[in-house]
Amino acid sequence: MLEIRPTCENCNKSLPFDSKEAMICTFECTFCKDCVENILQQVCPNCGGGFEKRAVRPKILLEKYPVSTKIVYKPVDVEAHLKKMYQ
Repeated sequence: MLEIRPTCENCNKSLPFDSKEAMICTFECTFCKDCVENILQQVCPNCGGGFEKRAVRPKILLEKYPVSTKIVYKPVDVEAHLKKMYQ
């Protein structure tokens, strides 16, 4: 089951359970759409994989399956990320 992390790892933008802006990689690294498209160039800085839109957890399931409260805030070193991408 997806963790549904609450924020973007790069800019710390709030990404609630129903956000249409949340993007995840195969390891559930979570970033906002703006960071994925404009900073990360669609490549996860943690695993090198691509991104997909995160599924929305229906409100009716939140009590039984709560979302994560774990905040992962690791601003990306953009220069190093881009250099790694093009090696």
